[in-house]
Amino acid sequence: MSEIGTVYLVGAGPGDAGLLTVRGAELLARADVVVHDTLVNPELLALAPATARRVHGGKRAGAHNIPQDELNALLVSEAKAGRTVVRLKGGDPYVFGRGGEEALALAAAKVPFEVVPGVSSVIAVPAYAGIPLTHRDFCSAFQVVTGHEDPDKPGSAVDWAQLARFPGTKVVLMGMDHLRAITARLLANGLDGTTPAAVVRWGTYGRQETLVATVATLADEAAKSGLQAPAVIVIGGVVTLRGKLDWCSKRPLFGKRIVVTRTRDQAGRLSARLREHGADVLEIPTIRIAPPDPIQPLLDAVLGIGEYDWLVFTSPNGVDAFFDTFFKAYPDIRSIGNVRIAAVGPATAERVKERRLAVDVMPEKYLASQIAKAIDAHETVENLRVALLRAEVANPELPAELEELRAIVDDVPVYKTVPETDDHNGAAARFADEGADWITFTSSSTVENFHARFPLPALLAKHPGLKTASIGPETSKALSALGIVPTVEARQHTIEGLVKAIEQGK
Repeated sequence: MSEIGTVYLVGAGPGDAGLLTVRGAELLARADVVVHDTLVNPELLALAPATARRVHGGKRAGAHNIPQDELNALLVSEAKAGRTVVRLKGGDPYVFGRGGEEALALAAAKVPFEVVPGVSSVIAVPAYAGIPLTHRDFCSAFQVVTGHEDPDKPGSAVDWAQLARFPGTKVVLMGMDHLRAITARLLANGLDGTTPAAVVRWGTYGRQETLVATVATLADEAAKSGLQAPAVIVIGGVVTLRGKLDWCSKRPLFGKRIVVTRTRDQAGRLSARLREHGADVLEIPTIRIAPPDPIQPLLDAVLGIGEYDWLVFTSPNGVDAFFDTFFKAYPDIRSIGNVRIAAVGPATAERVKERRLAVDVMPEKYLASQIAKAIDAHETVENLRVALLRAEVANPELPAELEELRAIVDDVPVYKTVPETDDHNGAAARFADEGADWITFTSSSTVENFHARFPLPALLAKHPGLKTASIGPETSKALSALGIVPTVEARQHTIEGLVKAIEQGK
């Protein structure tokens, strides 16, 4: 019989993936099974190994995917099968999350478990909306209740009369379905109708919405604006501080929904920068990297590395793919010899430098003529052997330019891009339903494969407000081939340049 596993009840935080604890991320990275709530940010699931089984545990009003008793039994059975189980719960496991029930079931079954606290929406959502729960000029305490049950039902678990009298900030979770009844009950128990109140929907996400009113008008205003769950209700004088303390919505890309089309492994950096600037990011990878077909030219180039005078890399993917093969043949980086290296752009150069190698030439722009000329300016390439290490399908101009300078060129495919059609995080479905403000493209292959999945000319005709952002001239050429002029093209062909271009073009 296999050794019994451990169940980790991990708080996922309120939405913003950056609010997951370090311990939570560490446990996700070694999980065999992840059982997650509906409102857990799908990006967090990518932290688990690709081999980990992901189970949707539901937990949304009226739509429980797995009944609680069955979910408890699932946690027990998976652990007893010797697996490491992460029960990923929205917010904190023990704050209105039924984590206590799950822990009791595990204890009764003698299954080892650990509770990893999470950042609760109780404190995080008001903070992202610019509302401190306490402030010495207003109150020194706050009270949290669930609004999940109808406040008018007999034997309510919440003492609404006591809450109305409570002098501090009042926070109601899961109360949108009963908002009108909640405010009516508070007013009936003596709460001043002019008390400031707010509803914050999708708190801590880039799509966060905040409505400020009074207790007397909150239900009507929420109905007019169409605000629905998931949302946090905050009541008290501290709500008036939002005008001065609202930092979240002042970020330059706040409220802009932006599609990132890079490979799943590479999307992180661009997505992180966009989120830091306030964007609501949809990661829809359109390509993934695979070995070239055939692979023999790459193997020949690696084994004959000593014959080359120059190695030319045109993308970070090319660097990774080449050195993955190189280190299978040679355990020592010194086996690369006295070769010179050219890299297109700072991201590619940085990837080379991570191998403790210097970059001899880096042209400012990704243009075939400039790459060839920059190398030739460094030294004449006549009769020198150049290994051009890049994608299987690539622009033919660069080898032609080098050959015109009388270089001896081997155009070596080190990887190929293949379409990515899976929708692990639900972003593609959300894009299809809700649209976006921007689509970013970081290579010609992202254009081509996104177009194969979402025909771009038709998409832009249907959504005339949808904008496109290109990282550079080669990417823009791929858009032009479809009859599309990108809304913006990054002046500096980097992630930072792309983000800056979007900010200027918004």
